[in-house]
Amino acid sequence: MRTDEPFTLAEGQASGLSPKALRHRRLAIPTRGLRVAAEQANALPVRAAAILRCAPTGSAISHGSALRLHGVDLPWQVSRDDRVHLSVPGSAVVPRRTGYVAHTYGADLLPVRFLNGLLVVTPEHAWRQLAGNLPLDEVVVLGDSLLRRKTPASTLGQLRETVRGTPAGARGVARMRTALDDLRTGTDSPMETRTRLVLVRAGLPCPQVNVPVLDDTGRFVALPDMVYVAERVAIEYDGDVHRTDARTWRRDVAKRQWLEDLGWRTVVATADDVYRHPSRLVARVAALLRSRAVPVRAEK
Repeated sequence: MRTDEPFTLAEGQASGLSPKALRHRRLAIPTRGLRVAAEQANALPVRAAAILRCAPTGSAISHGSALRLHGVDLPWQVSRDDRVHLSVPGSAVVPRRTGYVAHTYGADLLPVRFLNGLLVVTPEHAWRQLAGNLPLDEVVVLGDSLLRRKTPASTLGQLRETVRGTPAGARGVARMRTALDDLRTGTDSPMETRTRLVLVRAGLPCPQVNVPVLDDTGRFVALPDMVYVAERVAIEYDGDVHRTDARTWRRDVAKRQWLEDLGWRTVVATADDVYRHPSRLVARVAALLRSRAVPVRAEK
C-alpha cells in the first residue's frame, strides 16, 4: 500500500503490515490512529489529509492553512502559525488533536473546492476568515496576494462578491470593505504592497502597479514594481535577493539604466524604508514628484 498518504491502523493491517511494522520509525503518526511515511509527515498536504480523515462530515481545511494550500503568500501574523486550521459544522463534535485548530461555522454553506484531493475553503472565504484578526493594512496585503500578476488565486470581482455576501455585523467585514479600495491586481510580493501603502497612507498619489515601460518605438523596456507614468517615476522594492544574487543584481542595474536613458527616475525601497524609516521614503518620493511638477497633498 502507499505509505506517502495517511492510512489507518486497520488499513495498514489489511494490506499486510504487521503490528511491529506499524510501530517502525519509518512510519510517523500525523494524528492519533493514523500512520504515514516519516519523511512525509510534516508536509502540510499530508497533515491536512490526516485531519480530514478524522473530521466530521462537512469539514474543510480553512484560514491560513487553506491559503497555504492555494499557494498564497501569507502575512507574518498568519505564516508563523504552522498548525492546520479546519472549519467544521457548528452542530458537529469538534475534534481535539495536537497540531490542529478547529473552527465552527453556522448554517450557511461553506464555500469549498477540491484541491489535490483535499476539501479546502475558497481563497476568498479564507481571506474573509482571517480579516477579523489582522490590521487593515495586512488585510490589504493578503488581498493583494490573492491577485498576483503571475499566479492569481482569485479576482477583485470575487473578493467584492465575498464582501457583499458577508453579514453586516460579521467580524472583520468593515475592514474588508475598507481594504477593497486599496487592493490592486498584478502585484508580485507582499513587500511591494507594503511599500505602496506607506506612500498612500502618507497622502501621496497611489502609484500604478507593474505597468510596462515602453520606448518611443513601442519596444518593451522594463516592468517596475510601481510607477507614476506621467511623471516617469518608478518605485522598486528590493529584498535581499536583489543584493545577494548576482544575476538579479545585474538585471536590476541594466533595467534602471534603461529607464534612466528614457528620462525615468527610480526610487529603490528596502525593508528598512518600509518598517523603520517610512517618512524618509515618503520624503524622497514626494520631493521627486514635486521636482517633476506633480501636485501632491501634504504628507500626514
